[in-house]
Amino acid sequence: MVTHLLRVPPPAAPPPTGRLPFTDAPGVPDPIEVTSGWLTRGGRPWFPVSGEFHYSRYPNGEWEEELLKMRAGGVTAVASYVIWIHHEEAEGRVRFDGDRDLRRFATLCARHGLDFVPRIGPWSHAEVRNGGLPDWLLGRTRAPRTDDPAYLEPVRAWFTEIAEQLRGLERASGGPVVAIQIENELHDRPGHLRTLKRLAQEAGLSAPLWTSTAWGGVRLPGEDLLPLYGGYPEAFWTEADGGWPDPCRKHFFFTHERDDEGIGADLRPTGTPDAATSTERFPWATCELGGGMAVAYHRRPRVEAADVGALGLTKIGCGSVWQGYYMFHGGTNPAGELTSLQESHATGYPNDLPVLTYDFQAPLGEYGQVRPSYHELRLQHLLLAGFGHRIAPMRSVLPEQSPTGQHDRDTLRWAVRTDGTSGFLFVTNHQPHEPLPNHPDTAFTIDFPLAPSLTLPSTPVTVPSGAYFCWPLRLDVAGLRLEWATAQPVCTVEADGRTVLVLAATDGIAPELALDADTVTSVAAPSGEITPLAGRLLVSGVRPGTDALVEVEAADGSRVGLLVLDAVTARTVYRGPAWGAERLVLCGDGVVFDERRRAVRLHTPAAEPSFAVLPAPDAAPVVAGASVRESADGVFSRFTIEAGPLAGTAATVTSVRPGGPAPEPVTGVRGRASVPSEKDVAAAAAEYRVDVPQDLLRDPSGVLLRLRWTGDLARAYVGDVLVADQFYSGRAWDIGLDRLPVGAPLTDGLRLRVLPLAANAPVHVPGQRGDAWREARVLDAEWVVTRRWTVRSG
Repeated sequence: MVTHLLRVPPPAAPPPTGRLPFTDAPGVPDPIEVTSGWLTRGGRPWFPVSGEFHYSRYPNGEWEEELLKMRAGGVTAVASYVIWIHHEEAEGRVRFDGDRDLRRFATLCARHGLDFVPRIGPWSHAEVRNGGLPDWLLGRTRAPRTDDPAYLEPVRAWFTEIAEQLRGLERASGGPVVAIQIENELHDRPGHLRTLKRLAQEAGLSAPLWTSTAWGGVRLPGEDLLPLYGGYPEAFWTEADGGWPDPCRKHFFFTHERDDEGIGADLRPTGTPDAATSTERFPWATCELGGGMAVAYHRRPRVEAADVGALGLTKIGCGSVWQGYYMFHGGTNPAGELTSLQESHATGYPNDLPVLTYDFQAPLGEYGQVRPSYHELRLQHLLLAGFGHRIAPMRSVLPEQSPTGQHDRDTLRWAVRTDGTSGFLFVTNHQPHEPLPNHPDTAFTIDFPLAPSLTLPSTPVTVPSGAYFCWPLRLDVAGLRLEWATAQPVCTVEADGRTVLVLAATDGIAPELALDADTVTSVAAPSGEITPLAGRLLVSGVRPGTDALVEVEAADGSRVGLLVLDAVTARTVYRGPAWGAERLVLCGDGVVFDERRRAVRLHTPAAEPSFAVLPAPDAAPVVAGASVRESADGVFSRFTIEAGPLAGTAATVTSVRPGGPAPEPVTGVRGRASVPSEKDVAAAAAEYRVDVPQDLLRDPSGVLLRLRWTGDLARAYVGDVLVADQFYSGRAWDIGLDRLPVGAPLTDGLRLRVLPLAANAPVHVPGQRGDAWREARVLDAEWVVTRRWTVRSG
């Protein structure tokens, strides 16, 4: 047996309040404050979860539904760059119409209880042309991003435009704007950051929190800006032949190092300033944990759901008190009126990005696709929604034996967040690219300074390769004390007169529940065994599932249920207001809770969608145009929508011409591979036609063309208009049918161009073997139809 030991030091004095200059508007009912350790809201520790969603990269008619998806995924604050070049590509023509309607987007956030964090720049990066600065502005000044008066004058006017859009949406007016980010990735000009904040305030912008990105050894202007950090599982901005970057590797270890010197390193000088911002004065907050990763032409990383999930959970164990993701929702670059609007070698950037797609492999995709990473993160966000106020003030403590370095794959990676008597134990045994080994015969001992030590589990377990999880230590639940469990807390819900704590089992680890016997009157575990053990009642042998409910009568008379779900089912759990009460909904697809319309909506491609509910609604749910069948699913009530067959999903793809020889590679900035020219694409690309069925065109919402292909790059056209593009990385290529131009002439179908890749191209594409994948081919195609089902109370 290998017992891993962690000694918790005596608790430190509470961090002082009121020292940092971040104050909320007078009289707001839930004032936000910042200590050096965590944030508070309404006097209670507050653990926000923010997700990036660029409104100007998504159709405005779908904003509301996508925001509801984000809220159902556990996001509490929506962050968005206000990208200057999207709004004022031509000088003096400032646009806030249509997909650029900042005010409407912020108002929708407020309508659905979401905070809003505008990242106002003026330089954003965001893989946008000029980092978001309009071309005309760069013609005005030789010193952008400085206090050059020729730069500050138009910036002042731009900030005034933003302030006018957000007027009345400040916290003082009951609005959603909780934070404003100034600039982005500016590491060595603290005076300019202070100037930008002053200009924004003078323009009328207001928020309790003013923030700045803090990676790369940044120097910030004293305490004027709250530093926010990041960390990605992969990076498109490093060299094609550089392997997995060390700055990405380190995010799968438990450390107390906040900085990531790799983010933005391609756009700043090598090395860091002599005096970086001290982290001790500020809480550990993030704004750019990688929800995915963009794909550049020279380097095309793939990010899997487990990579995102393991990184997020590790950061909580490290001490994060604000989980912020970039991107949480993908999008599409708008078509510029004067130029294309993507980052490229043509504008002096070291990376060529696709013209249109900004999918980012995000939890919610470019067309609103619900991805496995969305379910992974929602599981963690449910934990934070229910227990974040306990976790936020807890310090992160590392074990006595920690990994010796970033290439140590043998030492178990774990940490504890604790208040000195209780806490949460975090384990990460997953990282991308290089699998970590199993850890057999594993047990943990946590030596608390203010309470007896805990050793768990009762029988050593094998921590499987690829596993990552959080276990509770002395968790109080409605009068019951759960001393420890080898399953991850998910959330609680009131059902049938009891408080039900839902826990998620980990594949390969048998769940055990250790109950403090002094807090228990009786226990019933139909599928397990109950054993007295040193002042505890040990519940073991539980078979995880929807029927694995351990029923407890607590000593104070309250009733508690401990429901242990298997790992797969736990990732289908949603919690939200449904039909007049807080309920759990199990669904493997997308679910949104629409309180204003008193409905739950499912987004699913299933022919017979089903969902399970706890507690059961008072009356069977109804769905317009379909019958609903009810059945039992453990302690849940399951409802199946008998919807009838879906439209045909086979896609007809016709080869129009074969591809020619791959063009010779061309390099650009820093010797990195550049996107082939339009001339080369026209000459060498294979061409295909995809017929678009008329029955799908009648209602294109939620319809995707899903293509599997090989080659270098692919582009889709309606007539001569580019409507979608992708660089090959081994991922399927989705094209949203409802994004095609209105009134588009589709009688000739959708036209595809697929370019082959030269064998000597300096391009990194992970996981490929041989050379067949370099050939320009469409392998197969299908129509994926995702329906929206509105479920109302019967």
